[in-house]
Amino acid sequence: MIMFNFFYLLMFFSANLMFLIKRKHLLNMLLVLEFLMMILFLLVIMILVNINYESYFLIMFMVFMVCEGVLGITILVMLIRSVGSDYFYMFNLLMC
Repeated sequence: MIMFNFFYLLMFFSANLMFLIKRKHLLNMLLVLEFLMMILFLLVIMILVNINYESYFLIMFMVFMVCEGVLGITILVMLIRSVGSDYFYMFNLLMC
């Protein structure tokens, strides 16, 4: 059990590192964020199973995961339509 916790924490920290490294493209950042959410979901499942908690929190967490994914895809589509790519250094975020 301790080995699984260590493995999930290692995956979480490596995903955070990838989020910091892959910050040039929005699509890469969104994929890493989804990976982070899945790791957090697995960690929450492991914690809640150990304390015999209800599963309503897991359903709410999954709803927030889906909403985060939909908002990310919406921002990506709007960015590609307005600028032409998802490359962050190609445009200025402070422009009106």
